[in-house]
Amino acid sequence: MELKMERIEVPEGCNVIFGQSHFIKTVEDLYEIMVGAVPGAKFGIAFSEASGHCLIRGEGNDEALKEAAMRTSFAIGAGHTFIIFIKDAFPINVLNAVKLCQEVCTLFCATANPVEVILAESDQGRGVLGVIDGSSPKGIEDAEGVAWRKNLLRTFKYKL
Repeated sequence: MELKMERIEVPEGCNVIFGQSHFIKTVEDLYEIMVGAVPGAKFGIAFSEASGHCLIRGEGNDEALKEAAMRTSFAIGAGHTFIIFIKDAFPINVLNAVKLCQEVCTLFCATANPVEVILAESDQGRGVLGVIDGSSPKGIEDAEGVAWRKNLLRTFKYKL
């Protein structure tokens, strides 16, 4: 077994949701969830099929995001994983619906940060061990940090 790392290149202005599922219809069910969640959101989805043809399956309402998701999924190369690039919405807007999708087994991350996927590779294929989401902490929040955080949440209209 060999350890490898693949970087998820999140397209400018986008967020990424990366997870594992178990069935070929994942890509279509996630498409329906995304379409129904946030009107006007743009997205691309890729699903890495782990048996049969072992193809990267893609859907989306934005061709560039769909292609980016498919390229990224192919580079990661881990069976039964999926990736969603989303623009003009945040993961918080769709995360519960994605988690409730009957094929979804787990989510590794939902972020706009740089992401590195830690993989184990064997003769059989690749599996995800985890992700590195963003950077390590540089300190502890003080009063100024609290004020900044509260202002940001109100700017995004997540708090009154």
